[in-house]
Amino acid sequence: MKPQPWIRTMFILHILRASCVYSSRPNFILIMVDDLGIGDVGCYGNKTIRTPNIDRLAKEGVMFTQHLAASPLCTPSRAAFMTGRYAIRSGMASESRMGVFIFSASSGGLSTDELTFATVLKKAGYSTAIIGKWHLGLNCEKNDDFCHHPLNHGFDYFYGITTTNLRDCIPGHGSVFVAGAAEYIRAMFQISSLALFTFVLISCTGLVAIPWKRIFYIASFTSVLLGAVILFFWNFHYLNCFLMRNYKIIQQPLVFDNFTQRITREALHFIKSNKDTPFLLFMSYVQVHTALYASQNFKGKSSHGIYGDAIEEVDWSVGELLNELDKSHLQNQTVVYFTSDNGAHLEEISSSGEVHGGCNGIYKGGKSTSWEGGIRVPGLFRWPGVLEAGTVINEPTSNMDIFPTVLKLAGSPVPQDRIIDGHDLMPLMQGESITSEQEFLFHYCNAYLNAVRWNQRNSSSVWKVFYFTPNFQPKDSNGCFASHVCFCFGSFVTVHDPPLLYDLSKDPEEKSPLTPQTEPDFLKILETIQQATENHKKTLQAVDNQLSWNNVIWKPWLQVCCSSWTDFCYCDLDKDLRIE
Repeated sequence: MKPQPWIRTMFILHILRASCVYSSRPNFILIMVDDLGIGDVGCYGNKTIRTPNIDRLAKEGVMFTQHLAASPLCTPSRAAFMTGRYAIRSGMASESRMGVFIFSASSGGLSTDELTFATVLKKAGYSTAIIGKWHLGLNCEKNDDFCHHPLNHGFDYFYGITTTNLRDCIPGHGSVFVAGAAEYIRAMFQISSLALFTFVLISCTGLVAIPWKRIFYIASFTSVLLGAVILFFWNFHYLNCFLMRNYKIIQQPLVFDNFTQRITREALHFIKSNKDTPFLLFMSYVQVHTALYASQNFKGKSSHGIYGDAIEEVDWSVGELLNELDKSHLQNQTVVYFTSDNGAHLEEISSSGEVHGGCNGIYKGGKSTSWEGGIRVPGLFRWPGVLEAGTVINEPTSNMDIFPTVLKLAGSPVPQDRIIDGHDLMPLMQGESITSEQEFLFHYCNAYLNAVRWNQRNSSSVWKVFYFTPNFQPKDSNGCFASHVCFCFGSFVTVHDPPLLYDLSKDPEEKSPLTPQTEPDFLKILETIQQATENHKKTLQAVDNQLSWNNVIWKPWLQVCCSSWTDFCYCDLDKDLRIE
């Protein structure tokens, strides 16, 4: 039976409409919230925090249930997201405890040898902006060379912070340094006391001459150095917490109270200013990383304290962006993507005992771990007229997939001179493919390969092996509360040989590791994953470690200051009215 003419006509019109959408390059709004747990959002099961605008993205677009951060920590996750490559390929993966950039006056950062999606799209004629958090470095050798600055990575406009939001940035919110510093000071005191006691005993015997003058000089130098360190951390919020517009510091220290409102204002201005040209906006929220804050319109309004208030204000901001797209008639021309850089930070508890960390739903662990709670994050796409509303995809995908997806939609070729670990998501989102191209995903804890996921073809199983797991503190908890974050090596982890094996399709909570007795193909599965791991390792090349101790420590000559030192780095040029 031949199809009716009107059916053929409708089909042709549908094809032409889709072709028109593709021929006119879409805009992009890429939204990343900081430390948001997958269990904090309504469309992923939360019933008590109000997120209607984020939920709207799921209702009107595509929701991924197995969307994964390439790293469970801010800096490496963002590097992978922006380049489509595992962070270890760009040297943005640490071999020590310090897995992220803490100081603005550090010399490490994302190398300009790396290509970001902003770099590629800017060359293709897009207007590009990042508003909010950068966290991929600032300077290299001088405090104004800006070698790692967003404007040297493809962005035309930057309004935000270069490092991250810490409790130390807001007086009265406590400190993330106190516990660690106290540990080191105690150790130094014990060693110094033991050394001094030993010297005194030796001196009393008269057998060895003690160089007391040299010891005095060393002690004096050490005291001055310790005093300088204490002075720096005492004034951390002045030196490290500042707001930049492009290359200029416009507020130091940063005033956080209405900051979500201000970055929303900047984003709306960027959209309005570029509605007649293709644009890419990376909306990188500073919340809900601590220190937490909320404006007066949201403070005390949620049922989850300041953490819930902050999420609900972020949701309001997302709604403002969507409303502006509607007002400017850009909704059908704009791809909107929403995610988090890693899972919720479970160990965040205020000095008063209030929980300032989020929820990862049913998933084990949190930020800084490769358990599902540390890497499984919200993944939402909306593109009206192209992506079918209400689509749910259960296949494993990665935030590295955004890089090739954005490039292909913008009509730019994916670079062939380097390995790109991400894959174009459009075939999966449009139903042309039912299986993710991410057959194997390698989960790193800093620079250490922690776990591997195998999305087995022609099978419903998703296998995951762990080579090591963090030692939770206390042992019966779901995190590392004693150290504020889980670490990736040495006595902080338990190594598994053979590796732990889970089938996430049956055990997403990672409660029951499989054995040869409970899984007949146990050895075969491990062999397949091991071969994939070896093949992956062969693709890694030696690069400079941007998160080495030399690159992450505070260097006084790299300290930026918006005023003279006599004014103690204070300025406020960011008023309620936008400064052109």
